[in-house]
Amino acid sequence: MQASVEQRTNMQTVVYPILIAISIGHLLNDAMQAVVPALFPILESSMHLSYTQIGWIAFTLNMTSSILQPVVGLFSDRYPSPSFLPLGMGASLLGMVGLAFAPNFFFVLLSVLFIGLGSAIFHPEGSRVVYFAAQARRGFAQSIYQLGGNTGNALAPLFTALIFVPFGQKGAGWFVIVAALGMAVLFWVSKWYALQLHQLKNRSNRTIEGKTHTSKRIIFALVLLVLLVFARSWYYAGIANYYQFYLMEYYDISIRKAQLYLFVFMIAGAIGTVFGGPLADRFGRRNLIFASTLGTAPFALILPYVPLHFVLPIVFVTGFILSSSFATFVVYAQELLPRNVGMASGLICWSRIWNGGAWSGCTWQNRRRVYAKNTYGYV
Repeated sequence: MQASVEQRTNMQTVVYPILIAISIGHLLNDAMQAVVPALFPILESSMHLSYTQIGWIAFTLNMTSSILQPVVGLFSDRYPSPSFLPLGMGASLLGMVGLAFAPNFFFVLLSVLFIGLGSAIFHPEGSRVVYFAAQARRGFAQSIYQLGGNTGNALAPLFTALIFVPFGQKGAGWFVIVAALGMAVLFWVSKWYALQLHQLKNRSNRTIEGKTHTSKRIIFALVLLVLLVFARSWYYAGIANYYQFYLMEYYDISIRKAQLYLFVFMIAGAIGTVFGGPLADRFGRRNLIFASTLGTAPFALILPYVPLHFVLPIVFVTGFILSSSFATFVVYAQELLPRNVGMASGLICWSRIWNGGAWSGCTWQNRRRVYAKNTYGYV
C-alpha cells in the first residue's frame, strides 16, 4: 500500500513536465507540416507549377499524414516502441532538408512524403504518451497536447510572411533546426515512455479483463465520433481555406490583412483547446461536445453578414468554441478502445486532417488567382 501511494505520487510529479514536453513536440511537428502549404506560392513561382501539381503536393502531405495514422496506431498498439517518437521527427527532418533544396516537382513530392510519414508516426505514439501521463485528468492532458498542434498549424501565415517571402524555398532549411530540437525533446520523453511501457507489461494481465472484443455499440459510437469530427473539420477547413478570399472580395481588404483574420481564427482554436479539456473534466464530455457543436452554429450563420468591425471578434469566438471539444473527442475514442489507444487517436486525427487535405487541394486554383495579383505572395 505504501509503495503504491508513493508510486502514484511520483507519477503526479512527472506528468506535467512530460505533458509540456510532448506538447512542444506536437507544436514542432505540426509547424513543420504547416511549412508545406506556406511554401505553395513560393514553389509555384520558382518551379512554375500547375494547379494540378500544387494539388498533388497537398494531397501527398495530407493523405500520408492522415490515412497512415490509424495504420501506424494499430501497429504501435501491438508493438509499441519509444523510439518511434524521435524517429518520426527524424523523418520530418529529412523532409525539410529535401524541401529546402528540392530541384524539381518530384523531389518536392518525395520530401513532402517524408514530412507526412513523420507526422503519421508521431501522432499515435504522442497520444499514447499523453494517455499514460494524464492520470484521471485525461481531458486536461489532451488539451495541453492539442494546444501544441493547433499552435503549430496557426503559424503557417506567419511562416510565409516572415520566412518564405524574404528567403524563398531555402527558408525551409531553418526548420532543420526545429526538427533537431524536436528530436532532442522527444528522445527525453521516450525514456519516460519506455518506463511506462515496462510497468504496463508487468500488470497487463490484470488490465481491461473481459473486454476482448469490440461490441457493435462501441463500433457505432466510434463511427459517430469520426463523423462528428469530420463534419466540424469541414467547417474549420472551409474557413481556413476560403474565408480569406471572401474577406478580400466582399470587404475589399488586402491579402496581408485577410491573413490576420485567418491567424486569429486559428489561434483562437488553440486557446479553445486549452480551456476545453478542463471544462470537459468538470461538466462532462458529452455536454461539452453538444455545447461546442451547437454553440458554433449561430456565429457561423451570422458571420457572412456582419460589418467588418464585427468580423474579428466573431471569428475569434467561433474558433474558440469550435475547437474547445476536440481533445474530448480524442479522449472518448481512447476510452472506447482502451487496448488500441494509438489507433483510436489516429482515427480521430485522420478524420480531421483528411478533410483539410481535401479542401486544400480543391481551393488552390482560387489561391493562385489572388496570389498572381499581389507581388508579396500568399500573404
